[in-house]
This record gives sequence, structure tokens and C-alpha cells, in this order.
Amino acid sequence: MREAVASKIEEIAGRVAGSEGLEVVEVEVKGGGNSRFVRISIDKPEGVTHADCELVSQQVGTILDVEDVVPGGRYTLEVSSPGVERKLVKPADFERFQGKKVKIALRTAIDGRRNFEGTLAGFAAGIVSLETAPGQQLHFGLDQVLKAHLKFEW
Repeated sequence: MREAVASKIEEIAGRVAGSEGLEVVEVEVKGGGNSRFVRISIDKPEGVTHADCELVSQQVGTILDVEDVVPGGRYTLEVSSPGVERKLVKPADFERFQGKKVKIALRTAIDGRRNFEGTLAGFAAGIVSLETAPGQQLHFGLDQVLKAHLKFEW
């Protein structure tokens, strides 16, 4: 049921965000009963402002209330930027962030390892290319990615 609620919220948030030139990165629904927590991460190429978050929060919150999307009607809504180490979730994320440093955890090990860091070298036909060292690339299917996020270099 939680997935169905999250999916409906993502659809609503996508409509609202899209009309404002924003992208929905992720929607999370946690908790149950009277203590549900809904987190929506939004992004845009030039960065998300506080006003962007406020606008999406107000519009999505109103729709959620009117359409009674969250069971029980009581929830806390948080809308924020995904941060500098944003998650890579969708195929479009892997295309958009080519050339950026990433950290990736795989579902199954390659050469005895599941965790890798490197530069996202490419993405095509569902295959991720990761440059783990100069001249060394690792290739794996997007379906093998357990978690992936940008790695900010200080």
C-alpha cells in the first residue's frame, strides 16, 4: 500500500514540479497511522531555492488534502533539494550526470566487490560505464545498482 501512495504522490508532485520547471528526484513515504512522513526531493539545473520548495509544498499539500491521498489524512510533508550528493535513481540521472564523480553500491559483487567510486563515464541501453581509474572502466546493468549518488569533492 505504501508504494501505491508514494506512486500517487510522485505523480502529483511531478505535475506540480514540471509546471514550474522542476524535476522530482524522489518521493519517500515513511511511518504509519497518525505519524506518516512524506519527503519529496526536487531539483533543477541551476539549483533549488527555498521558494521552489515552499511552492511545491503548498501546491502538493493542497492536492494531497483535497484528494485524500494519504490514508488517515495526517502526515508531515517535507520538500527539499536532494543536496550535493544527490541520489541517482532514474536512467535520466545517469545520463545527466556523466562526467561527475559517483559512489555506487551493486546488488551482486564484481571481482569480489560491491562498492565502487569513480567517474560516471557513460550510460546507454541500460548499461552504466564507470571509470574507476584512468583508463579502467567497469560496465554493469542499471538493474544491478542497489544505491548510487553523486560524490562531492571538497
